[in-house]
Amino acid sequence: MGTGPLAGLKVVELAGLAPAPFACTVLADLGADVIRVDRAKPGFDVLTFPNDPLTRGRRWIGVDVKSPEGLDLVLKLVDEADVLVEGFRPGVAERMGLGPDALLERNPGLVYGRITGWGQDGPLAEAAGHDINYIAIAGALEPIGQAGHKPTLPLNLVGDFGGGGLMLAMGVLAALVERQSSGRGQVVDASMVDGAALLTTSLHGLQNLGLWSKPRGENLLDGGAPFYDTYETADGKFVAVGAIEGRFFAELVKVLGLEDVPDHMNPENWPALRTLLEETLRTRTRDEWAKLAEGTDACLSPVLTPQEAPTHPHNAARGTFVEIGGATQPAPAPKFSRTVPAIPTQPSDARADTGAVLAELGVPAEEIERLRAAGTIA
Repeated sequence: MGTGPLAGLKVVELAGLAPAPFACTVLADLGADVIRVDRAKPGFDVLTFPNDPLTRGRRWIGVDVKSPEGLDLVLKLVDEADVLVEGFRPGVAERMGLGPDALLERNPGLVYGRITGWGQDGPLAEAAGHDINYIAIAGALEPIGQAGHKPTLPLNLVGDFGGGGLMLAMGVLAALVERQSSGRGQVVDASMVDGAALLTTSLHGLQNLGLWSKPRGENLLDGGAPFYDTYETADGKFVAVGAIEGRFFAELVKVLGLEDVPDHMNPENWPALRTLLEETLRTRTRDEWAKLAEGTDACLSPVLTPQEAPTHPHNAARGTFVEIGGATQPAPAPKFSRTVPAIPTQPSDARADTGAVLAELGVPAEEIERLRAAGTIA
């Protein structure tokens, strides 16, 4: 049994890629008992590897759901669950016999969370795609990048994880809150297009006010303003500057040792100001500038690599990263005052929890051995 605000919550995860596992990692991190249901026999999956953070903190079983006996085992597991999460294309779970209609009939209180790129309906629902495709049509990709250059790929953070996995986890939790009053479960249809579009809410607000009307890389928060950008330092590394407000920009000017700086909010001054900042910031190393900015409101930060971030004093003090199985990973977030989540456990060996989970369902030991010998379970 986990600790954290979701302790006691039972989640069945149908093994998939990226957004669905991330949603289940968030739930497991916060204390939910997540059981990952995979195939009975291992298949080739280039995105699954030992001590994968996207499979931490849950148990892992292998069942052949194409066999009647295997499907029946998973159905019994779902009967006792609060949540099921799947990330297949529309219709796949239904063909497996694990669609929402069938499962909600058996377990009316089940929250059925499903995540796809395009959503369960619409002209593109059946099409293949990846993060880059989903954020492209959501309007979340085009604004990212430098002026005069093609859009910059934000890894797969905006679609798979921000607009996908996190939105799915939030939707599942919202449905669980509603279930407390209605007693009924429901389907949560999370789409990476929908989620990525929601992430651009503020951008649409700025556009509606006419405050974001220029091409990519020429606006306030996309690198167009010289006081909100990254700059190379003397050692070839970078610092991030975000001194928007007047009092913060004044602090930046002091840290940089500048004089006679033009009005930073007048776009006509931006080219000269950018040149001034570029030339000045190249005179010291990244860490030297970061040290000078400590204790000020200059809004200047070192741009750290993922390998460097865990050792930054602030991250270390907050416990933002933890070590799991000898590997550094992000810690559960957010933080809670009473129901503090435990440090996540290292992922189980593939399908190693099959026997134990089935025993909890009341399946006799001899039956488990028979199913294993038949290839129905791992």
